[in-house]
Amino acid sequence: MGGFFRWDIDREIVSIYGPFGIRWYSLFFILGFLLGNFAMLRIMKREGKDPKLCEPLLYYLVIGTVLGARLGHCLFYDPWQYLSNPLSILKIWEGGLASHGGYLGIAIATYLFGRKYKLSFLWLADRIVIFAILTGAFIRVGNFFNSEIVGRVTDVPWAVVFARVDAYPRHPTQLYEALGYGSIAVIMLLLYYKTSIGQLGGRLLGVGALLGFGFRAIIETFKENQAAFESELVFNMGQLLSVPFIIIGILLLCGVQDSILKKKIKFPPANEVIG
Repeated sequence: MGGFFRWDIDREIVSIYGPFGIRWYSLFFILGFLLGNFAMLRIMKREGKDPKLCEPLLYYLVIGTVLGARLGHCLFYDPWQYLSNPLSILKIWEGGLASHGGYLGIAIATYLFGRKYKLSFLWLADRIVIFAILTGAFIRVGNFFNSEIVGRVTDVPWAVVFARVDAYPRHPTQLYEALGYGSIAVIMLLLYYKTSIGQLGGRLLGVGALLGFGFRAIIETFKENQAAFESELVFNMGQLLSVPFIIIGILLLCGVQDSILKKKIKFPPANEVIG
């Protein structure tokens, strides 16, 4: 086992008091959002939008991500525990953030922001999704530093022994995801800057959903399950939760949103419905 890389980094950079402190996860989380905000600022200027909107947009997205990720973890992975003790949902410092819930939170935050500032949801989502996936890459690096969301035991040469978990060499699935999401974000940036796909509402969002969650479903096969009940399932929760996003991505790329936006649905008068 001596040939494997041993990882034994304290998850806290600075300990402040009790459960509170600055962790590697928090650092990479913040870095991801700051980089995304900087890039969004450039896009706003490039497309003639008010760059001052980036500040409130950042607040919306951070709050949406944290709330969505926390509620997603509680409802997807251990609903009975959290429903029996709702106050424990607030204990974010104990860990437990689900990325699928985080992306749902981002979608809701994007919709609310667009409605308030009179910006198209699809226009916003097509651009935000690039940096949401890039932030996901940063967050996975944070997971690696925290020795969490580890992979299955393996004997591949690049296996990592997470000493704070156990003594077995495992797939560094956090780094797999980080590299994958980073590559997808670069591809989407190239599509945005080098093609006209950004002008076709929902297409970039479709690319991000299909590639991002398709890749996630594949990487899940190398991961340890996050909850005990997953061992009884054919596919784990990460894979099952990815399916709706993949389907949405395919539908967006097929242009289903175009027909929905163009079609005006007329409802019959109330008396005709009743009669």
